[in-house]
Amino acid sequence: MEIRNELLNENADRAKLILTTLKNVFSIPNPADICIDPFSLLVRTIISQSTSEKNVRKAYENLKSKMPVTPKNLAEAKIEDIENSLRVAGLYRNKSIVLKRVASEIIERFDGSLDFIYLLPLHEAREKLMGLPGVGPKTADIILLFCAGRPVLPVDTHVNRVSRRLGLFPQSKGGYESVRARLEEIYDPKDYFAVHMLFISLGRSFCKALRPLCHTCPVNAMCPSASFIGSLQ
Repeated sequence: MEIRNELLNENADRAKLILTTLKNVFSIPNPADICIDPFSLLVRTIISQSTSEKNVRKAYENLKSKMPVTPKNLAEAKIEDIENSLRVAGLYRNKSIVLKRVASEIIERFDGSLDFIYLLPLHEAREKLMGLPGVGPKTADIILLFCAGRPVLPVDTHVNRVSRRLGLFPQSKGGYESVRARLEEIYDPKDYFAVHMLFISLGRSFCKALRPLCHTCPVNAMCPSASFIGSLQ
C-alpha cells in the first residue's frame, strides 16, 4: 500500500506539471460557449460520432436552420429532414434514428427536459442519461461536466491515448471507467474540464494516433513514451 501511494503521489506531481505546461500552450474554452443547453449539446455529441468537428458544426447548423433543436421538434420531425441535415456528418441514417428516439424518450420520461442533471445526485443523473438511446458513458459525462459542472472527467479517444502515452494510465489495461477513475483520482475536480480540453488539444496537435510529433511536443520531457516512439520514427 505504501509503495502504491508513493507511485500515485509521484504520478500526481508529474500530472500537475503536465497540466501547468499545457495551460501555457493551449487555450481553454469557456464551458458556457460549448453548452448553450443540455439537449443541444446532446444532439451535437451524438452527431459527432465518427466525424470531424468541422462536419459536426455544419450538420448541426443545417439541422438548426430547419427547426429549433428541441426534443419536441426532433420527435415530431420527418426522418428525411433530419437525415438531409446530417448527411455531411456521415452515418446520418443511424444518427437520425437515434436523435428521434432520444427526443421522444426525453419527452416521455423527463417531460421534455434534462434539468435533472443539475438536481439529482451525480450517480443518479449519470444513470438516467445513460439510459437514453445513443448515450454511453462518454456522452453522459460530457453533458454532466460541460453543462452542469459536475465533477466527472470525460474520456474521449484523444484523452484515452494521451493518458496512456503519458504514463498516467497503463498502456494495455482497463477500459473507459478505469481510465476515468484514475484521472479523477490524480487531478483536482476543479481541473477536470481543463484536463479534458487540453488533452484533446495535445492529442490533435502533437500526440496523434499514427504519427505523433514527439520531438516538438511541449510535454515530451515528462512523457515516458516520447523516447520510444521517437526512436521508431
